[in-house]
Amino acid sequence: MLRLHFTAGDLPRTRVADGPDPLWECVLSLHRLREERPESNLSGWREHVLRHSKAPLPLLLPLVPARGYFPDFLTPAESAEGFEAGLDALLSTRRSRIRDQMGRLATSRPLTPWARDVSEGGAATLRRLGAALRAYEHTAIGTWWPRLRTQVDSDRTWRARTQCTHGTEGMLKTFGPVLRWRPPVLEADYPVDKEVRLRGRGLLLIPSYFCHRTPVALADSSLPPTLVYPARIPEPLSTSLTAPGHARQETLARLLGHTRAAVLESLGSSCTTSELARRAGVSLSSASEHASVLRAAGLISSSRQRNCVRHALTPMGLALLDAPPAGRPRSVTA
Repeated sequence: MLRLHFTAGDLPRTRVADGPDPLWECVLSLHRLREERPESNLSGWREHVLRHSKAPLPLLLPLVPARGYFPDFLTPAESAEGFEAGLDALLSTRRSRIRDQMGRLATSRPLTPWARDVSEGGAATLRRLGAALRAYEHTAIGTWWPRLRTQVDSDRTWRARTQCTHGTEGMLKTFGPVLRWRPPVLEADYPVDKEVRLRGRGLLLIPSYFCHRTPVALADSSLPPTLVYPARIPEPLSTSLTAPGHARQETLARLLGHTRAAVLESLGSSCTTSELARRAGVSLSSASEHASVLRAAGLISSSRQRNCVRHALTPMGLALLDAPPAGRPRSVTA
């Protein structure tokens, strides 16, 4: 059983995150990838990921067991700002913290030679881990991010509206039966007994597409209290995560040109111009040029953050990517 103990000061500091967190989705999707009988809406996703992630999976799976503890440094808070921000924070984790958390992982199962290398926190090993995470995110998350986010956003909007009209306690009551609000304690079924005392820090609730059945909390009680929970997705929005079809890709290519269509397809999650160039396999100048055309057409938006420009799909761009090929209805799970 998981029990989160609130004080009066925690309620005003409790909130729902703005949307899904890309590194949490990466880690939790590794759990779903291992399921012997995946849900029907994940079957196409699972087949695609297993086919295209043969290189990163042997490096990531030993760090994220099917059950039980996995290191907190894999899901830093900075990931809320985007995958690359989270990855930068992950790769900057202190060696002592990596060693401690990997040591805890070793108490539940023997570490593979690769996992033992990770526990040392060497620069070359972390670069290799970063490359594996980036490749996996692009294949397993980035391709589906617009649809995934749209589905999760429906949950987030509902919780936030409830909090505005009925207060935080009213919002906490909406999580049943996964979470049970019994003032001043929020309870959930959990693999181990765990008591978390918020002590005025509040709680960040992160909705997740890949979180399944039970919520997940950070193991380190000194970190900002965080709880990832399975997003409640209404049936009309519960579309299957299937790989982009060849017919749709050809339609986009005829409309936009092959390179520009590839650039648009690469914008699964928001990214910088450099990241966009790498994903689409084009030069930096070419990515910038195509981004300008797509922005002028209203298909993407761009904003400057510090020393870089980040691009994201607009609702029109998302609708274009998510549209079925001509003559075929959109598939929705019953």
